[in-house]
Amino acid sequence: MPLHVPPAPAPALRSVLAALGSPTAVREAKTSALRSVQGPLSPELPLPVHVLDRISPTRTAPLTRLTAWRFLIRSEGRAVAAADTVLTPDGWAFSHFFEGPYLASTELALRQAEGSSTACQVRLLSIPELYMLTLWLHGDTEADPAEGVLAPTDVLVPLAPAPPGIAAHRPHRVADLLPVISLRVAPGPLLSPA
Repeated sequence: MPLHVPPAPAPALRSVLAALGSPTAVREAKTSALRSVQGPLSPELPLPVHVLDRISPTRTAPLTRLTAWRFLIRSEGRAVAAADTVLTPDGWAFSHFFEGPYLASTELALRQAEGSSTACQVRLLSIPELYMLTLWLHGDTEADPAEGVLAPTDVLVPLAPAPPGIAAHRPHRVADLLPVISLRVAPGPLLSPA
């Protein structure tokens, strides 16, 4: 699949480069892999991170909002950590380094997506109510990565660990996965006192 990775805002990249150049930021990071790397570190594959704000039962398009830019931090050809930047009143700023299962899962999902024949813009979509992160393959490669509505034909690839009952690394059209997500995040019936 021709994957289109949108360019990150320059201040976001500069803030990650500054953090990587800071011995204090790297040493105090809660990522043992980052602290133990001997070679040079480089931020790559900037991905806009959106959060699913609202799923409406009226079948209107769900709202998302851009909350971060995530960079995979590589050393010697492999991802050893990730860095998030957040929007502050002064612009994009480094937030933190991290590691964990979503790092390898993101790389695997990207490799799988490259095998498809449809062009797309690559994003991440977080669904906090389900503790779920997905690779979002947005069909409009020219779209502003800061904006966007989940199109029914966009593809979501749940990253591991995925919530129970949702298979990780299995691509789903938004139109197919959204009803499952809607049922999971919808408030359950209130129990009346006995």
